[in-house]
Amino acid sequence: MKKQLYIYMGMVLAFIIYNQFFQLPDERLNALINILFASFLFLYIGYMAFLVLKRLKRNR
Repeated sequence: MKKQLYIYMGMVLAFIIYNQFFQLPDERLNALINILFASFLFLYIGYMAFLVLKRLKRNR
């Protein structure tokens, strides 16, 4: 589980760094990239929750 948390922390840091330093001048394209990035972050949270639930079910 530590590996998934490190990957998630790296993705959050990449998201923050992108928004601070590498934003595109086109507002619409920048918003699209932010929406896709945030969607991927939430998808990864769901994946980690799935792994936790799977692990809990297996330990019963």
